[in-house]
Amino acid sequence: MARTLKQKLADSFVVAPGVYDLISAKIADQKGFDALYMTGYGTVASYLGLPDAGIATYRDMVERAGQIVKMTDTPLIADGDTGYGGLLNVRQTVRGYEAAGVSAIQLEDQEFPKKCGHTPNRRVVPLDDMLRKIEVACDSRESDDFLIIARTDSRTGHGIDEAIRRGKAFRDAGADVVFVESPESEDEMRQICAEIDGPLLANMVEGGSTPIRSATALRDLGYALAIFPGSGFLAAGRALDTVYDDIRENGLTTEKSDLYEFAKFSDMIGFPDVWEFERKYPEN
Repeated sequence: MARTLKQKLADSFVVAPGVYDLISAKIADQKGFDALYMTGYGTVASYLGLPDAGIATYRDMVERAGQIVKMTDTPLIADGDTGYGGLLNVRQTVRGYEAAGVSAIQLEDQEFPKKCGHTPNRRVVPLDDMLRKIEVACDSRESDDFLIIARTDSRTGHGIDEAIRRGKAFRDAGADVVFVESPESEDEMRQICAEIDGPLLANMVEGGSTPIRSATALRDLGYALAIFPGSGFLAAGRALDTVYDDIRENGLTTEKSDLYEFAKFSDMIGFPDVWEFERKYPEN
């Protein structure tokens, strides 16, 4: 029987690369990670072509999470934003994500509409409001194996001490994992790990506010889980920019474009199953 994400967190340090569509999810699924992370930023950008600024709806996100779960074998952590409304919405969001097969949902203490955690002008709700959200989330799940990750965005506007105060309260309220967003130095990361008891999540955003550290270094600091939400879509963006420039400038792809092999891509996306079906059930 496959270990749950909860068991994996208890046994070892977990690294989860960011996925944002089915191509990125299926490629990451082959790599042997303990978890995948459905990034809100990347999913909204890929699906709507818009910023991660509270524009996508619950339905937009739960449908995409469910399809990723359906087409992959690796446990999925999914961004649930603020829960998409009030406490009743939080209950619906938790139930919907769990029913879709997601292994963990991330909920945050931003005001609605939320913003990406490494962009400015984020505002947080009163602590008591977030604690009630966590209580509802925990009470709404069917299984304790479905994890509640509680995130605070208070560091940027209110300082590290307030962020740690909230993180402690989140854990006391029943959150399985605490996520203090955008600490600005390794010293702050070390302080978070020293003062908050329980599993902690590190968010490694290339170009963001937090120093990028290796999985080994993060584990040594005291984290239990690291997500790399932007690495996939930033790599894809650079690759697409390069290949489209190549075609525009040269009229074809050259050695400048580092392309995924077409036959390998066809295998990854599932064409062998189609061909086997066609051999078994040929059209008359």
